[in-house]
Amino acid sequence: MTTDVDLTERERAVVNAFQGGFPVAQRPFEPAAAAMRDRGVDIDAAALLETIRDLDERGVLSRFGPLVNAQEIGGTATLVAMHAPEERFDEVVEAVNGHREVAHNYEREHPHLNVWFVVSVADEARVEEVLAEIEAETGQETYNLPKRREFRVEAKFYVDGPLDGDGDVSAAGIDLTHLGPDVTPTDESTLSPAERDLILEIQGGVPLTETPYADVAAAIGRDVEWVLETVKRFEREGKIRRIGVVPNHYALGYTENGMTVWNVPDEVVPEVGPEVAALPFVTHCYQRPRHEGVWPYNFFAMTHGRSEAESQQRIEQVRERMEEYWDVTPDDWDSLHSTQILKKTGIRMAERADANTRER
Repeated sequence: MTTDVDLTERERAVVNAFQGGFPVAQRPFEPAAAAMRDRGVDIDAAALLETIRDLDERGVLSRFGPLVNAQEIGGTATLVAMHAPEERFDEVVEAVNGHREVAHNYEREHPHLNVWFVVSVADEARVEEVLAEIEAETGQETYNLPKRREFRVEAKFYVDGPLDGDGDVSAAGIDLTHLGPDVTPTDESTLSPAERDLILEIQGGVPLTETPYADVAAAIGRDVEWVLETVKRFEREGKIRRIGVVPNHYALGYTENGMTVWNVPDEVVPEVGPEVAALPFVTHCYQRPRHEGVWPYNFFAMTHGRSEAESQQRIEQVRERMEEYWDVTPDDWDSLHSTQILKKTGIRMAERADANTRER
């Protein structure tokens, strides 16, 4: 896997500027480039488009466009941990990965729970069925760790290098979400057939052209105005988390990640959660259930670093923030570093969207 690629000053500025906040407009690269020029970056719409296209082709980006919030589209997903004995590791992993409902699977450093996977389903009742099947096939117990409370999901990865004329990386994050159609959010939880088609068309990104939303509209047979209004409304409603470049964090050198887990007193979680989530290097932050006698931790915070030393430093900063609210002992936390990716197919959005689509 390519890591730590060489980026030009302009490429670094683009990656830092638009990991969200990209405008929803017929020709979005024009206002985006204008905003970058206001920050001291000499770039026009054509150069911005070409830069993003080149970054995408080189694998620096995973995709470009809306980041769909799967949990708001339908169905559910849950994190599951289990033990795979060393002598049966490949056999157990093969059985787990053989289930199409398993979207991601990682080996993590832990004396017992060394396999961690995500089950994504259209019907919540299917979770227990999948876990029962896995237990029957492997003879190993599974530990379901569904999300109880979400404090942060914002995997943004900035690179060192100038964003504005003063070379200020901290200025990263141009927000143009105020541009685009004037829409009113709804409380509708299901999707119309047209909305389902839109979600499935954009879930992997939008075309890298001067008019990406017009291309999306043509692909699903809708008017571009409807696409713009719906994308904007979905962004307001939380069905779309953000719009912009989605970096391949490995390519940017973020090769070290630590899933820190904490046994936080339940009454302190509401205070600690937002504070830990506010740390800029924390990409995911959740409250999850404990499993008595096996898993004492109820709070998860994912951090990433470009070296083992940086990763450890960031974990230490999480601990320091925790200690502002309760007396943390060495037995109260752990850090589970991933050692290998066992499966990564992504969330099967089609099944979940189909199950949550209302009839015409």
